[in-house]
Amino acid sequence: MKRYQLRIDGQKPDPDSRTWFETQNPYTAQAWAEVPKGNAKDVDLAVKAAHRALTAGPWAELTATQRGALLRRLGDLIARDATKLATIEVRDNGKLFAEMQSQLNYIPQWFYYYGGLADKVQGTTIPLDKKGYFAYTRNEPVGVVAAITPWNSPLMLLSWKIAPALAAGCTVVAKPSEFTSASTLELADLFEEAGFPPGVFNVVTGFGPEVGTPLVEHPLVSKISFTGSDATGRRINEAAGRHLKHTAMELGGKSPNVVFEDADLEQAAFGAISGIFAATGQTCIAGSRLLVQESIHDAFVERLLAVARAARMGDPMSPETQVGPVTTPPQYQKVLEYIDIARNEGATAVLGGSKGSRPECGDGWFVEPTIFTNVKNDMRIAQEEVFGPVLSVIRFKDEADALRIANDVRFGLAAAVWTSDIGRAIRMSEQLRAGTVWINTYRAVSFMAPFGGYKDSGLGRENGIDAIREYLQAKCVWINSGAVTGNPFVMR
Repeated sequence: MKRYQLRIDGQKPDPDSRTWFETQNPYTAQAWAEVPKGNAKDVDLAVKAAHRALTAGPWAELTATQRGALLRRLGDLIARDATKLATIEVRDNGKLFAEMQSQLNYIPQWFYYYGGLADKVQGTTIPLDKKGYFAYTRNEPVGVVAAITPWNSPLMLLSWKIAPALAAGCTVVAKPSEFTSASTLELADLFEEAGFPPGVFNVVTGFGPEVGTPLVEHPLVSKISFTGSDATGRRINEAAGRHLKHTAMELGGKSPNVVFEDADLEQAAFGAISGIFAATGQTCIAGSRLLVQESIHDAFVERLLAVARAARMGDPMSPETQVGPVTTPPQYQKVLEYIDIARNEGATAVLGGSKGSRPECGDGWFVEPTIFTNVKNDMRIAQEEVFGPVLSVIRFKDEADALRIANDVRFGLAAAVWTSDIGRAIRMSEQLRAGTVWINTYRAVSFMAPFGGYKDSGLGRENGIDAIREYLQAKCVWINSGAVTGNPFVMR
């Protein structure tokens, strides 16, 4: 098996613990690589290296234009190695190669976009109300950023953080999920090749208590950007608050996918399938609550079943496969437990409802694509994030009822509306409490479009111009251009 090293200050040191842990292939349930088991000493070395690069190294001397050129060069290298990186991600997280190849082909755009944006961040002059003074603002990097990423789309979600952070002039210490660390370590090699100075991008792998906690609490870390569960996000945000650190939290979701009777039902069915069974439901924007208008409920469910029954499970590297395994053993057990919870609550499994036992599933952690009907919105299956291929179908009467049900959940990451009525589409988009609302589509993202949550789905925004502001802080500079000092004991 391949044995990885940490990435600290442009070097590849062994972990302080001198121990490694195995990472497993979700399709075969077999270990394929060894990942360094980092600890607080490794974190301290990485953060101090990032802080040196921020304050005293060559990175601190680069112009914004020079930073942008490095980002664009990194984008070129990712594009060159896209297939290699996609293959590693499939081996590590079990998602479809077609999905991961698409992601890796698209990821360079983040580095091109923020590379171009790096020298477009401008301050302002302020027309003061006080004579004899001149004032202007400048935007400065917030500092060392801790980027903590999940296991479902490791490099995509990491890029959402580090591209704007580096464009802003920050330095980064990344802590990937212990389940999917390999691709982040591979990406780190490209930083050196692109010409980034040592210490700008560092990676410490390991587990939450040994790596995540000391990283969050390190006094030289100024900003924490986290993607993951809302429970973990709360703990991180509380710890950050004790030290007055900046945070950005992209947390869970329980997104409503609302289908009205006037929708294009064929497209809506495909959208519903995409919303929950693509990526095996392991996405924060999963459309796990399908709200269907009563007048079309039964017919639409039949249409949905016809598509879902044909979904092919198996080897995620195969172009024929449509549903891959669940990424981790704990998540696999969690999904199966939620299926039992749904049955006990009175929901009806009209499709799936069990672990994957088809021959093509092999020894992997597969769950059959599952659809529940007779779901009430107050059931746990409709309120709690399952993060797997499990869909809850909920009836609604009219537009007002759909809005009431859609918003009656503590999450607010995404939502979708399927209708041919443009007025209804606009009204729904205005009243849905979600950071992203799709109309007659699902799972569309862009490096240009801001992404983030309402309510318990998080804080801050990633992507678009909004994201770079998350890594900057404004400084106001006052210059006395001729004002006479008056009473020194009175505010100017």
